Amino acid sequence: MNHAFQTTTQRGALAERRAQDYLRRQGLVPVARNYRCKGGEIDLVMRAADGTLVFVEVRQRSGRGFGGAAGSVTAAKQRRLVRAALHYLATLERAPPCRFDVVTLESGRLEWLPDAFGMESVAGIDGSGGMEGAAGMEWAEWDRGNGRRQGW
Repeated sequence: MNHAFQTTTQRGALAERRAQDYLRRQGLVPVARNYRCKGGEIDLVMRAADGTLVFVEVRQRSGRGFGGAAGSVTAAKQRRLVRAALHYLATLERAPPCRFDVVTLESGRLEWLPDAFGMESVAGIDGSGGMEGAAGMEWAEWDRGNGRRQGW
């Protein structure tokens, strides 16, 4: 398809497919694509060979202006990704270790940024050191030691 006639949605879907294909070649296994909830969206959910659940944000830019693709993953975007991830994790009986990766595509070049940011980097949204997730889960309730919400 001629790129000049693609919609933004079509270009985004193509970028996500390219990112997913690349990550598969790196050993990650697809779990979900375009997971949406009230708090946000996750482009790709993958599983690493060690069992880590990987939430992937795919960003595409035609050039490096305004910080480029990686720079477009702002603190606000990270908060939305973490909210969506907490929502996703709340659907699991037991959540595995997880991380947030970013895949950027700029001028045709793909770059994978594993563990680009963590939940800790966006904590404190509600001003109390806690983070209210889309699933109603307080950050303080999240037990990173065993990967599950306390009380489950």
